Amino acid sequence: MNAPDTAQDVRARGGAGAPPDVLGRAAAVLRALSTREPGGATTAEVARATGLARPTAHRLLAALLAEGLADRDAAGRWQLGPELYLLGTAAAARYDVTALAQPAVRRLAVGTGESAFFSVRRGDETVCLLREDGSFPVRSHVLYEGIRFPLGVASAGLAILAYLPDADVDRYLAGADLVTAHGAAHAPDAIRARITETRRQGYALNPGLIVEGSWGMAAAVFDARSAPVGALSLTGVEHRFAPHRQPQLGRLLLAEAHRLSASPEISAGRGTRG
Repeated sequence: MNAPDTAQDVRARGGAGAPPDVLGRAAAVLRALSTREPGGATTAEVARATGLARPTAHRLLAALLAEGLADRDAAGRWQLGPELYLLGTAAAARYDVTALAQPAVRRLAVGTGESAFFSVRRGDETVCLLREDGSFPVRSHVLYEGIRFPLGVASAGLAILAYLPDADVDRYLAGADLVTAHGAAHAPDAIRARITETRRQGYALNPGLIVEGSWGMAAAVFDARSAPVGALSLTGVEHRFAPHRQPQLGRLLLAEAHRLSASPEISAGRGTRG
């Protein structure tokens, strides 16, 4: 017999920012798995990441397994399933923008020596789609393909949030709790101050707010409606982002972001609308 939903599950269905129904909860489980590829996640880890009770998370994982949308290795860790690869392949013709962004990411990595990335906005999150490491031997590993961050967290999420309309920024910050997971530096007032600075400079700076000593910079990519749909970013160790070098890195980011924004596919919002 299935265990009844707990109060935690009821909150997950109706709470602000939480999955509202079975389909939403299943999608949240898949997103949680996507951030833990290729090593996979335990049932308990999925439950914590989604805010679901462990029995509910397990039921959803088992149902996804039966449909080929999730998989489980010999150690009992859950992973994304083979059916998702087939579905993604079918959808790639309409949504895959990585081929468009790859040259920009490569030029940034080669031109700066840092690790370069392309992320897109999906709802209130950013998802990293591309990474290319530069020649500098010491690298930051905060970002990798598939990782998700809330808007306002990491340089890409800050760059995107900064160029949303003020009313959207207000609504988002009023409903998002970024402090619990990411620390006091992500309180609304602190984020607003960084938004102001991002708008002044044109690019966003993350001075080691996620992992101490790991810095990042980003420039937003826009569609034809001037809506921020993604971001190009650079990450590296602190001394590589010293004040005297930031304007140079910022100019390179802005030039590549402008070029990418001007491409017809990005302008049309293909693969980037959240």
